[in-house]
Amino acid sequence: MQISSRYLLLNFFVFGLLSSTTFAQPSTPLPIGIDSLSPPVLSPPTIGSEAMPATRPLMRDESHQPTVQSYPPPLLEEPKGPVVLLSIEEIQQMGLRANGMVQAARSQVNMSQAGVIAAAQYQNPEVMFTIGPGHPRIDPNVSGPFSNHRTITVVQPIENPFMRSARIKASEAVVDASRASFNQVSTDMAALLRVRAYELLLREEQANMEQSIYDLLKDVRRRIAANVERGEVARFELIRADTEVQNAANRKDAAQLTVLRARVLLMQLAAGSLPPNFKIKGSLKDPVKLPPLAELREQVPQINPDVVRLEAERERANKRISQEKATILPAVNLIYSNYEEQQYYSNTAGISVRIPLFYQRRGEIDTAVHDSARIRETLEYRRYEIGQLFEAAWQALQIAQRRVASFEGGLIKEAENAVKVAEAAYKFGERGLIEFLDTQRILRGILADSLLARFDLQSAAAEIDRLRAHYPKELLVE
Repeated sequence: MQISSRYLLLNFFVFGLLSSTTFAQPSTPLPIGIDSLSPPVLSPPTIGSEAMPATRPLMRDESHQPTVQSYPPPLLEEPKGPVVLLSIEEIQQMGLRANGMVQAARSQVNMSQAGVIAAAQYQNPEVMFTIGPGHPRIDPNVSGPFSNHRTITVVQPIENPFMRSARIKASEAVVDASRASFNQVSTDMAALLRVRAYELLLREEQANMEQSIYDLLKDVRRRIAANVERGEVARFELIRADTEVQNAANRKDAAQLTVLRARVLLMQLAAGSLPPNFKIKGSLKDPVKLPPLAELREQVPQINPDVVRLEAERERANKRISQEKATILPAVNLIYSNYEEQQYYSNTAGISVRIPLFYQRRGEIDTAVHDSARIRETLEYRRYEIGQLFEAAWQALQIAQRRVASFEGGLIKEAENAVKVAEAAYKFGERGLIEFLDTQRILRGILADSLLARFDLQSAAAEIDRLRAHYPKELLVE
C-alpha cells in the first residue's frame, strides 16, 4: 500500500512538471541552413478550427517563405542571339590569333631577330679626354711660363672577323630555332583546338542520343500508364517504367551538362575569341584526308617542328664552337692620341694586342663541344621517337577506320530494327518490358561505341597532322 502511494505521488509530480513546462519556439521561421539542413515539415491546420496557442508560433508566413529549388537543378540556358556557324579551320585560326602561348612564342622569335641585329653591330670607339695645368719644377726663366695641357685619346677595337662571322651565324641559328619553336606551339595548339572541337561535336551527338532514348522511354511509360488505368497491366510495370524514365532523364541531363563543359573548354582554349552562340559547322563524319603512308613516313621525321628546332639548335652549337675557337686569336685595338700644350703638341698612333699566352679558352671550347654532342644525340633520339609516334598514330587511325566500317556495315541498322521489332512485340503483348529495355540498351551501347569510334578517328588524324605540322598557318612569322 505504501509502495503504490509513492508510485502515484511520483506520477503526479512528473505529470505536473511536464504540464507546467513551456518549450521555447521561434516567433519567426529561421532561414534554411542556420539551425538545420532542411525546413521542418508542418502539418496543415484543421479547417474550421483555430490553431492551438502552443503551435501558433510554428505557423509559417507564405509571403516571407524562402524559395527552395527543385531537384534536379535547372540546366544552364544557352546564349541567345543569332547562331554563328564556324568551321574547324576557322576555330583554329581564331584560337591561334588569340591564344597567349602562341603570342609568347611569336615574341620569342622577335627577340631572336633583335639578337641578330645586335650580333652584327661593330664595337663603338672609346674616347678619353684629359686636361690640367702644368707647373714647372725649375726656374720659369729657364723652362718658360707654365700653361694648361690637354690630351685626347681614341681607342677603336678591331674585332676578329672569324669570331664576328661565327657570332652572327649562331644568332641566325637561334632565330631558326625560335621559328621552329613557334611552329611547334602553333601546331600543338591547332591540333588541340581540333580535338576539342570534335569533342564538342561528340558530346552534342551523345546528348541527342540520350534525348531520343528519353523520349522513347517516356512514350513507352505513357502507354504503360494507360494500360494500368484500364487494368490490363500490373502496377509493377509502371513502377519499373518510371525507374527507367528517371534513369534516362538523369543521363540526358548529364549529357547536356557535358556539352556545356566541352563548350567552355573549347572557348577557354581559344582565349575567349569565339562568340558565345557559336556552332561548329561540321560533324564526326567529316572525311579524313591524308597523304599515302610511304610519303608520310618520309615526310614526318623531316618537317616535324621539334626535329627542325633541334637541327637549328645543333647548328647554333656548332657555330658556338667556331666562335670560341676564334676568340683565341689576338684582339687588336687601334689607338690615336693628341697632346697639346702652350709650347708643344704631338699626335701619336699605335696598336694594342692581347696575346692568349696563358689561357686559351679551353674550358669554353670543351663546353661548346659537349653541348653540340648533347643536342646531336637528342636529335637522333627525337627523330626516332617521332617516327614511332607516327606509326602508333597511324595504327590508331586504321583501328578507328575498321571500327567505323563495322558499325556502318549494318550493325547499327540491325540494332535499330531489333528495337523496332521489340517495341512492336511489346505493344501486342508478345514480349515483356524487360526484353524491350534490353534491346534498347544494346542499341544505346552500339550508338555510343560508334560515336567514340568516329571521335577516335578524328583524334588520330589530328595527331598525324600535328606530327607533320599541318594546320592553317595564319600566323607565319616574317
